[in-house]
Amino acid sequence: MTNRMKAWMNSPSFDNTVQRWTGKVKDLIVGIVMAIIIIGVCYTILSPIFAILSRAFMTEEDIINPLVFLIPQNFTLNSISLAIKYMDYWNTLARTLLFALTFSALHVFVCSMVGYGFARFKFHGSNVFFALVVVTIVVPVHSIMVPMFLNFSSLNLLNTWFALGLLTITGVGLRSGLYIYIFRQFFRGLPKEIEEAAFIDGAGPFYTYARIMMPNAVPAIVTVLLFSFVWHYNDTFYTTLLMRDTRLLATSLLTLGDNYAQADNITSKLHIQMVVYAGVLLAVTPILTIYMFLQRFFVEGLERSGIVG
Repeated sequence: MTNRMKAWMNSPSFDNTVQRWTGKVKDLIVGIVMAIIIIGVCYTILSPIFAILSRAFMTEEDIINPLVFLIPQNFTLNSISLAIKYMDYWNTLARTLLFALTFSALHVFVCSMVGYGFARFKFHGSNVFFALVVVTIVVPVHSIMVPMFLNFSSLNLLNTWFALGLLTITGVGLRSGLYIYIFRQFFRGLPKEIEEAAFIDGAGPFYTYARIMMPNAVPAIVTVLLFSFVWHYNDTFYTTLLMRDTRLLATSLLTLGDNYAQADNITSKLHIQMVVYAGVLLAVTPILTIYMFLQRFFVEGLERSGIVG
């Protein structure tokens, strides 16, 4: 080792070089570990989706062939056509979209008004009432299933949209507590000067809510619309409890395998599974399409309402 090398090793620049390279090595190791974890989590989440997507276009020979993995050798739309037939897909899809959009709009109207009231108006017991709203988020709806069924049965509202509509209009529908919470948090984040200026100009509470606050609450509206739309689109609890005769995509998907097996006398579980996977793909596609266009508003609404995790 030369004297110049020894002098450099004893100099401060050597220590700085060692620290810099040590930091780079640590960052590299952390990056590799994080990449492994992320890839593992993504594979765990996405592998069932890829399996459903691929098997919806496979033949039965492809499924039992151990050499076929994800990519079909014999691409076919037979399972898709069977799922469309036995789900009465287009009529059921139109009915489901109308159902989900109707109740999503009702949720936005009712829950935004309640959330605005909690955010801006202080009255005796307001904190207690809001605590009860939070309780409705925590308490599972299955715990009130029996009395709910008996009450609507006594009112002759079963198998109609009015039962769920009555729950929604009164603010206790599907996930209404969460929507009220989202609107309350969002309205609390808006500056009060906007309303004060409107009050000075002679605007009342309802005018301020409808013409001032709601146009500024587009991210929260889109968030609640998406949440409500997806949950109503996929709901099987309320639809089977209160609307048993209404055929929607979620309930049609539950009975797709049995309907196909009974209609065509199919005993092969693999064949039935392929048709069910095709039905799942058909049911998920509209939701993914809508989310792709509204993702930006959805994320902004979550951030400004304080919803995390």
